[in-house]
Amino acid sequence: MRFVETGLAGAWLVDLEERVDERGFFARSFCEREFAKHGLAPRFVQCNVSWNRRAGTLRGMHWQHQHAEAKLVRCTRGAIFDVIVDLRPGSATRDGVFHVELDAKSRRALYVPEGFAHGFQSLEDDSEVFYQMSEFFVDDASRGFRFDDPALAIPWPLPISVISDRDRDLPLLEDAR
Repeated sequence: MRFVETGLAGAWLVDLEERVDERGFFARSFCEREFAKHGLAPRFVQCNVSWNRRAGTLRGMHWQHQHAEAKLVRCTRGAIFDVIVDLRPGSATRDGVFHVELDAKSRRALYVPEGFAHGFQSLEDDSEVFYQMSEFFVDDASRGFRFDDPALAIPWPLPISVISDRDRDLPLLEDAR
């Protein structure tokens, strides 16, 4: 695996190092030792799949309060525009925004540290996202802010085709803190 810094403290892109032969390729997508060497959560307790029927579907921006979770996010079918925001008090990159396209072809993953909000927009119909989580989901700890908060100006690439009422009605980040 190759770890590429994102510019937000503790957040990394994780690229596969493929070993190619006539059959195709083999690559490691997770190694506890390599993640720990980069100071990343080496333990995942839950995995989730998000399937998105239509391009333009938006999910986010979400995080867990008092049950902070790190995530390893990979698009396993289609493509997504993935966004993270550093919400950690005292962080040198607090309120910093990073976005990247993740797709099934590149197999690139995004490591999202604890204390970050996360969201994405599907760029293709029938897109699927696989998450590895460092903490269990706690419904009462779930928090979020509006995807279109003008203070962050996230450049979503497509018009929103589908969004949940919950996500549409989230407060601005300043009010959600």
